[in-house]
Amino acid sequence: MNFRFCIFSIILLSIFGSCSSIPLAYHAKENVLGEGWSSNSVNTVIFRQNAVTTHKDIQFAAYYDGEGNVVLAKRKLPRGNRKIHKTPYTGNAKDAHNAISIAVDGEGFLHISWDHHDNPLRYAKSLEPLGLELSEMQPMTGIDENKVSYPQFYNLPSGDLIFMYRSGQSGSGTLVLNRYNLGTHNWDQLHSNLIDGEGARNAYWQAYVDQSGTIHLSWVWRESWDVSTNHDIAYAKSVDGGKTWEKSDGSSYELPITQASAEYAAMIPQNSSLINQTAMTADRDGNPYIANYWNEGNTTQYHVVYLKEGKWLTENTAFRTTGFQLGGGGTKKIPISRPELFIDEASGKKLCLLFRDADRGSKITLASRDLTKKEAWKVIDLTKESVGDWEPNFDKELFKKTGKLHLFVQQVNQVDGEGLQSSAPTPVKILEYNTLPE
Repeated sequence: MNFRFCIFSIILLSIFGSCSSIPLAYHAKENVLGEGWSSNSVNTVIFRQNAVTTHKDIQFAAYYDGEGNVVLAKRKLPRGNRKIHKTPYTGNAKDAHNAISIAVDGEGFLHISWDHHDNPLRYAKSLEPLGLELSEMQPMTGIDENKVSYPQFYNLPSGDLIFMYRSGQSGSGTLVLNRYNLGTHNWDQLHSNLIDGEGARNAYWQAYVDQSGTIHLSWVWRESWDVSTNHDIAYAKSVDGGKTWEKSDGSSYELPITQASAEYAAMIPQNSSLINQTAMTADRDGNPYIANYWNEGNTTQYHVVYLKEGKWLTENTAFRTTGFQLGGGGTKKIPISRPELFIDEASGKKLCLLFRDADRGSKITLASRDLTKKEAWKVIDLTKESVGDWEPNFDKELFKKTGKLHLFVQQVNQVDGEGLQSSAPTPVKILEYNTLPE
């Protein structure tokens, strides 16, 4: 696929309606789908999979409103009328872990999971294809569903879905993997313990399904509840829809994967301000790329770890000039967001990072560099004013099919250690850039 958005344009199309107004650094349209909870970052945490997603030409989104109600929205692309539905479900929006994740299967049924931080599974499915009316809450498999955190959906090319979540608490949990079968309409548990922390640690992961259907999985280990104990970046992949798992060289893993058996893309010690739950992608050849940040000396830098000709390399972006030290538990107030990552291969191997940085006024920022050229990273701000403690979310299914990027934006607050900053609801938005400035 030809991803031209970094060189020529990023199109952040409206999901619904049109309103105002974050001052933008360049000509763009701004569209609002509703007012959302803003007293913490629960609507914009990066580990939402997904905040917004598209099936064929119907796009869906989800968020908590100001009262903590689960709200669904849909429209027909590119400019169809919006439909908004306040579901009968609510969530504890006061805990920023408790984000909403959605996906649409190959038949058009919407699947949703929400409100989790070491508590029983909350899952429902639309009553009809492309519908917003949800079923009663129901189990998936009924196995390992009592202490769920970080529910995430991933679409397979067959129309099936993958569902990943942590079972157990921070520092000692396991990674559970379920698969939804389009033929039977049932969920099956493929792995109750894909990555095993052996009671001493747990994996904080991110995943990506490439165009061929390969599931790429990477993670950092954490030794306790304290974020300062994050260390190392490990990798695995599955070419058969999650049943079996391999290292990057194709050699098989014996499951579950442990600290001793894992393949390491990068070795990063504890107390390096390595963050958990970031983003990854793959190029057209199936090579994985993993975005993160950690300290280089006294400076905290974004990095991209990637596979080239069978070897793991690390690209230090080196454009930041300040540093900080991560530590403690709960959702942190951090001066930079976790990064999202994209690749443009129109005329090289151009990496693009989306993030926000307090040093730049907490605006939405895009950084890019072509790995095939000897050039520095280019960094530009897409907004003139702060988006608070926002983190990037985008419509990955639409991007895979069209190269268009639909970015989910809300100005939110986050107090360190799972605190709340009492604030009025703010607009949940989609920004539309017809062309991206160089």
